Amino acid sequence: MTKDYDVIIVGGGPAGIFAALELIQRTGKILIVEKGKSLAERSCPSKQRHIP
Repeated sequence: MTKDYDVIIVGGGPAGIFAALELIQRTGKILIVEKGKSLAERSCPSKQRHIP
């Protein structure tokens, strides 16, 4: 089984997520590679401690 992607984005921060949202409308398959916390925790500010 091969895994083919049209775009690979390195970094799941705000810029990476925004790029993915823009590119998903134009291409087929996108892969986001992130070494840190899960994307759900990074993109949801309410889960961060410093935001009430």
